Amino acid sequence: MDQPLFNENGTPTQNGRFYQAAESARNDETAPENVRVYEKVRSGIWVYNGLFRLVDAWQEPSEGRLVCKFRLEAANGDVEANQQDVEVEHTRLIPTEVKREVWKRDQGQCVLCGSRENLHFDHVIPYSRGGSSSTVENIQLLCARHNLEKRDRIQ
Repeated sequence: MDQPLFNENGTPTQNGRFYQAAESARNDETAPENVRVYEKVRSGIWVYNGLFRLVDAWQEPSEGRLVCKFRLEAANGDVEANQQDVEVEHTRLIPTEVKREVWKRDQGQCVLCGSRENLHFDHVIPYSRGGSSSTVENIQLLCARHNLEKRDRIQ
C-alpha cells in the first residue's frame, strides 16, 4: 500500500509529520529537526545509530506503491540536541557491517545462554575502558539479562 501523508480525518500520519518538518527545513522556514535513528537488525531487534538532522523529503514510486523518502545528515558536534536526547559519540556506535558479522558469528543468540530474545550488541572490552566499536572481535551478542549483569566489567 502507498505511504500516505494524511489520515482519512485529515491529520498527518507519522510520515506526514516527518515530511512537513523536512519541507520546512528545506525551505529555510525552520532549522532541521534532530531525530534519533534506529536500525532494524531483525524482527524485534533495533539498534541506535545516532542523532541526525532531517533536511529533505520526497515521495517516489517503489514496487508499485508510493513511498516516502527522507534525507538525513549526521548531526555533528555543532548541532545541539534537545536535553532529552542521548549524546552518543560517533566512535561509540557499532558500524552496520560489524553488527552483521557479529550476528552471523554468534548465530543470532546470546553467547552465554543461547537466548534469541531481547539481544544487545555488547563490547567485550567496554567502550568506557578503551574498547573499540569497529572490530568484530570486541563485539558480542548478549541477552538483556546477561548484558545488565556484565555492566562495564571485562569478563
